[in-house]
Amino acid sequence: MRDLPAEEFPLTGDRILVTGGAGFIGSRLVRQLRASAEKTVVFDSLHPQVHGEGATFPDEGANVICMKADIRDGDALRSAISDHTPTLVYHLAAETGTGQSYDLISRYCDVNVGGTARLIEALRQSRSPPRRVVLASSRAVYGEGAFQADDGSLIIPASRREEQLKAGDFVPRDLAGRALRPVPTPESLPPAPASIYGSTKLMQEYLLEQGLAGMATELVLLRFQNVYGPGQSLRNPYTGVLSIFCSQILAGRTLNIFEDGEIVRDFVFVDDVVEALVKAGAAAAPGSTPINIGSGTPASILGTAQFLLKILGAPEDRFLISGDFRIGDIRHSVADIARACERLNWQPRFSLKKGLEALADWARQEASSSR
Repeated sequence: MRDLPAEEFPLTGDRILVTGGAGFIGSRLVRQLRASAEKTVVFDSLHPQVHGEGATFPDEGANVICMKADIRDGDALRSAISDHTPTLVYHLAAETGTGQSYDLISRYCDVNVGGTARLIEALRQSRSPPRRVVLASSRAVYGEGAFQADDGSLIIPASRREEQLKAGDFVPRDLAGRALRPVPTPESLPPAPASIYGSTKLMQEYLLEQGLAGMATELVLLRFQNVYGPGQSLRNPYTGVLSIFCSQILAGRTLNIFEDGEIVRDFVFVDDVVEALVKAGAAAAPGSTPINIGSGTPASILGTAQFLLKILGAPEDRFLISGDFRIGDIRHSVADIARACERLNWQPRFSLKKGLEALADWARQEASSSR
């Protein structure tokens, strides 16, 4: 990751609070912020599922202050805000993972929705509220995303039914049963979350839009696609399909490829996401409407898995297309990123090939060091 020199850094002088600041994305963001920001406060619970048992904060120093606290702890949030008077807040703390959200519904709601509500309450009680809040939202708010009808209009298909998936019919269809053509999803598409996780991320957006109304604090909503890269948890089975694949390949396991292998994702490298976050905090007029952050390039799960097998030196046929499926998963996810280019002067720098090679190199080193 390239650290920006002080003369290039756009947030010099800001006091910044990062919830979830010890996580995969947050820790890399803090690494950028600590070089030039006046102060960066890392607020994180160090949850064992993500960080492992006995984890400690990776970044501490003269201008980095770490607080081990849960986003649901309103008193801790009020202390962080009153003691450090942040001028900019990045809200990254959240439970993630579509599958787990169905097993832990109350936890996802408590953390993602309740935690956001408590953050807003603390901000509203502050005598010196921040100039801006940047939310790390998710493409999951779109559900199946954008598809095109024969007349060229955009359609949001209904969530695929369990009986349809059991029959091996994985393609989203219109009401007449015709297969629909996927297209990049623009921010103008009405939200239609297809999972508990997606619903909680959409509620975060709504709460912040309404809770900050009437305040001088601006809101920037970034909807992330599938973020990947070095540092993503190799132990958490609910997030990061690419890091999970790396872990399984290095352990000599056969990859289970869901559905027919033609699930499509928009994989965006973590350093590109961090750059988007920095620019969202600094942009003069980013606007209050959501902004997609992705590569804008479709990639099939099967093709991506085969490339990882190759670069990690495993037999390229060590996979099984099982037909397994997961309720709430979506079929095709690619972002229209024109708004990010226009409003943030941002575009991804990492190709999927370059990013996967960096991820594979890191995963190989991690596996070697743990032996």
